[in-house]
This record gives sequence, C-alpha cells and structure tokens, in this order.
Amino acid sequence: MLCNLCPNECNVDRSVALGACLAPNVMLINRIAPHYYEEPPISGTKGSGTIFFSGCTMRCDFCQNKAISRVPRGVAYTSDDLQKEIKKLEKLGVHNINFVTPTHYSHKIKETLDLYRPNIPIVYNTSGYEKREVIEEMHDYVDIYLPDFKYMDRELAKRLSHREDYPEKALKAIESMLSAKPNEYDENGIMRSGVIIRHLVLPYHVDNSIKVLDTIYKEFGTEVTLSLMSQFTPMSDCKELNRALLPIEYKMVVKHAENLGFSDVFIQEESSASSEFIPEWNFDIESAD
Repeated sequence: MLCNLCPNECNVDRSVALGACLAPNVMLINRIAPHYYEEPPISGTKGSGTIFFSGCTMRCDFCQNKAISRVPRGVAYTSDDLQKEIKKLEKLGVHNINFVTPTHYSHKIKETLDLYRPNIPIVYNTSGYEKREVIEEMHDYVDIYLPDFKYMDRELAKRLSHREDYPEKALKAIESMLSAKPNEYDENGIMRSGVIIRHLVLPYHVDNSIKVLDTIYKEFGTEVTLSLMSQFTPMSDCKELNRALLPIEYKMVVKHAENLGFSDVFIQEESSASSEFIPEWNFDIESAD
C-alpha cells in the first residue's frame, strides 16, 4: 500500500520507506494502560484505556511526546496482538478504548476492530491534521472523536508545527466528526458517543486562540463541547515558546468562550502544566509473534 492516509500524502510504501509520520507499516506502540487525565466524561473513575502509537503526522516544535513522535521505536503489534490487548483493557473496566495519535495507523485500527469490537466506546484521539475522506471511513469504527483544533493562523501553524494547511484540514475533519457523532452520555455522565474539540492555549498567542473560538462559533455554533487546555509545558528546543502560559492569557481565552455563549466547556487547573503528566514510554522494539 502506498500511504496517503494523512494530508502529507507521502505516497510511500511504509514497509520499505518512512514517510512524514516516521512510522513503519507495522504498528509500533509505546504504551497500553488506563489513563486518568482526559476530560471527566472520558476518564471517569475507571480510566480511559489508552493505546499510544509511535510516530506523528505533525511536527510541533513544542511536542511533549517527542520521544515517541519523532523516532520510529516501540513494541511491534499485529492486529491480532492488539485486539488481545483491547480485551485485557476491557476486562480492567476502563470506560473506553482510546487510540492516541492514530491517524497514520487508521488502516490497522480498522483491521483490529474487524477482529474484535469491544462493548465500550472507541475513542479517536487526534491532532486534527486529518483528511476528511479518511475520517469518514472511520465513522463506522469510532464512537468518540477527541480532535485538537490548534490553529486558525496559517503562518503560526507553519512556524510552530510546519503544517501551513492545518487550519483548513482540521476544520473539514471536525465538521465531518460533528455531523456523524452527536453527544450521548450514560447515566453516570460518561460519554458514549460524540465530539470534544480540544484547544491548547499557547503563550504569546492568545490571538490565535481567539480566532479558533471565533471560527468554531461561526462554523458550528455554541452547542459543541470544548476543552480549553492550559497544560503547555516549555520545551528547551522551542525558542519561540520559552515560558509557561500566564494565568491571564488562559483567562482571556476562557472569558472569550463565555462571551461567545459556549456553555459546555472543560477548563483545566494551572497545575496541569507539568512534565509529570507525560507518561512512561516503552521504547523496546520487539517483533510480534
């Protein structure tokens, strides 16, 4: 298969060469475990069953997960291996199966879920840098979408994530997600279906956040669910973002969301901006049996 799963459209055979995502065709996974730090309707009390994939279609200079996003390393899994791990997570009682950074392995996720579909929701946890047609192919497999909406400023997207076309790609993908998955919750407030649009507020760039909120308001109205994140942690090799987010910057963005009329908004505590929340990764490369 020549891979064109993401907007990079590398058109490479990943069994013999690496594309922009730096991931081979075989699934490389760095962590499979319950995770308790997603939004409350996702993590709940029993955790979200997260599966972190190696590689990434983006190139964010401020990425907290560079150790796994920029190097093709991890434990190799076949679809059969992964469906067994999903069964284990399900038995632990997690609220959902959460595929993190799944874009470049969306074809393998479908193969896995064709082998076994758990009785809990499937979460597609993405940067938002997606092709609409690929997202539409995932609708039959995914119950909950957790897309980032990082930028409406094309120049900022180019400078910080090296993806100038991010705004239009993310917007079209999120439009498809919202049209396919209305929000539904169980009796305990755990999400069974739906979309939560995430936005990480960056230091110095409140204007970009305001543009993102204005665009969501214009395109989708105020009934969507938002998660405004304050967890930015400075990285030594991202010179432009050389400090933590100021409380006043975050408050300005939250206030703008309130002024626009958004009511279903998740707000983070300042303590979320810490490297302590970066998971432990499994870097061992193993051949799946």
